Amino acid sequence: MNTKSYFFCGIGGSGMLPLANIVAAHGASVAGSDRALDQGRSSDKFDWLRAQGVALYPQDGSGLTDGQQILIASAAIEDSVPDVAKANALGCTRMTRAQLLSTLFNQAAAPIGIAGTSGKSTVTGMTGWILADCGKDPSIMNGAVMKNFAGDDTPFASARTGKGAHFVSEVDESDGSIALYQPDIAIITNISLDHKTLEELRQLFGDFADKARALIWNHDDAESRALFGGRGKDVASSFGFNDGADFQAVNVVEQPLGATFTLRALGGEYQVNLQVPGRHNIANALSAIAAAHHAGVPIADAVDAMARFSGLARRFDIVGTANGISVIDDFGHNPEKIAATLRTLKAFPGRVLAFFQPHGFGPLRVMGKELAQMFVDELDGDDAVLLCDPVYFGGTVDRSIGSADIVSAINTAAAEKTGAQTGDTKPLTATHIPDRAACADWLTKHAKPGDRIVIMGARDDTLSKFARGVLDGLLCGPYKPALDKTSD
Repeated sequence: MNTKSYFFCGIGGSGMLPLANIVAAHGASVAGSDRALDQGRSSDKFDWLRAQGVALYPQDGSGLTDGQQILIASAAIEDSVPDVAKANALGCTRMTRAQLLSTLFNQAAAPIGIAGTSGKSTVTGMTGWILADCGKDPSIMNGAVMKNFAGDDTPFASARTGKGAHFVSEVDESDGSIALYQPDIAIITNISLDHKTLEELRQLFGDFADKARALIWNHDDAESRALFGGRGKDVASSFGFNDGADFQAVNVVEQPLGATFTLRALGGEYQVNLQVPGRHNIANALSAIAAAHHAGVPIADAVDAMARFSGLARRFDIVGTANGISVIDDFGHNPEKIAATLRTLKAFPGRVLAFFQPHGFGPLRVMGKELAQMFVDELDGDDAVLLCDPVYFGGTVDRSIGSADIVSAINTAAAEKTGAQTGDTKPLTATHIPDRAACADWLTKHAKPGDRIVIMGARDDTLSKFARGVLDGLLCGPYKPALDKTSD
């Protein structure tokens, strides 16, 4: 029984909320604050937290009253923030989210860490589901709602607390905190440019892998192959589509809402059926099945469980269809993740209208060039790209590079690509409309039967509501800005 008292600054965040749920389930006292709560955003989430017995306070320091409370806050939050200032005045211990999570993770008998640039949340959900379905009763820490565990009483099921030996968790490399974790089983989904340089990523992922008893890595990924292919790990399994992978997918049949393939592993063959689409999800499933195997689950049982995995919220989440136009809600926010979503869509006929809300001004400075080129590489002249301004909830940040710059780069690269081709190919066009509600109007006016509208972005819970508003606009006429209110 955990008798400690935790105060989460930013408790509504995708990484904070499930962690708060886990420590509360272990008997700790949990309270928190959130800027979104003060701004009237995502009230359904905070109402649910209150119903779970979590005390919520304004982010003004009023929730911290005792020096025995432990403040959980991002390392980037300044001491001038009222909650931090009050905690310092009281002498409270301060921990980052990663420090608390890694402590729980490392205390588990059999921790399974999922790292990599893309796919972590899905692989965490898949691995956790397989272990749960096969009677292992794992604890799971995810950054997304897992549909298999969600219900009327658990609408924000991004965590699960079990009594088994396994603790399945995403592990983040973006802030370097991956170094805190001591996995029994380590999964590296892929390695590509995101928050850090490739040199830094190679060091972080390599060190993480070396700590693990068993390593699972992506044989199709050149960076992973170079890093792990000759590492000499005693217990290791690679996964992928290419020859040489220990867990290999062959006879692949992609479907609009799923996939089937034959798994070749350890001398056997297994027919795998997935409810989630795209080759990237086939790769995710391979890694999860491999992890389950190293956790003691027979491959046949893991394959059977995978057929019942229903996916994650905001991961190629079909919102609905109106007048022959489908609306999809997706978490894509870096080049690798967005490309995977677009490839899934482009595997089937129909125009793609890709709406993207950047998850901050900082990421555009780091990966803006790669982001623009990715849209040009994955889409063609019949498709369209639409960007609103980046997420900005206040604070000091360099806003010198914004969505207009990315749109300009897309249009320039698309024109150059078309000029290098023969024939009458028309270039992809990108549009910048600063206001999100105006973007919805644009989408509903330009969409036609057979189109797929995909709503992409991160760090903003209201994107799902926005996607439903776009669908309503297709059904009921012009988009109504009231549907985009962040207070609902």
